[in-house]
Amino acid sequence: MFYRLYQPADFPQLYAIEQECFQPPFRFPRRYMQQLVTSPTAATWIAEEDEQMTAFAIVEWSSDSENTTAYIQTLEVAPSQRKRGIATQLLHRLETSASTAGATAIGLHVAEQNTPAIHLYQAHGYQPHGREVHYYAQGIPALTFTKPLD
Repeated sequence: MFYRLYQPADFPQLYAIEQECFQPPFRFPRRYMQQLVTSPTAATWIAEEDEQMTAFAIVEWSSDSENTTAYIQTLEVAPSQRKRGIATQLLHRLETSASTAGATAIGLHVAEQNTPAIHLYQAHGYQPHGREVHYYAQGIPALTFTKPLD
């Protein structure tokens, strides 16, 4: 598996994974996804094998007068590529990008019923931070997790 930062020519494959992983109304709109991957305050990591994208992940960061924090927008692995450690590798790269940008903490939302993702985050030091009712479409609640960064 090869990991690298996003390039503009990657968008068709990236959005194909988005379409494979999420159905409407849970899918990010194409325009919003393009904004994320081109943002100067974000990093998009790609996993690929034999020049075929297998997964991607996006982290964004923001600063206020006192500190910089990061937020994992999404981490998506094509269903046929799961259980291979790809998500773990992408998660480490997101954390490194956020830390390099000066972030002191990283957070995320995850659907309350997404047990595999919850286990992934907890296994890598993310701590439960709260719960938001009706966060996702169709009233699905989200759990929030945070992790301090070195």
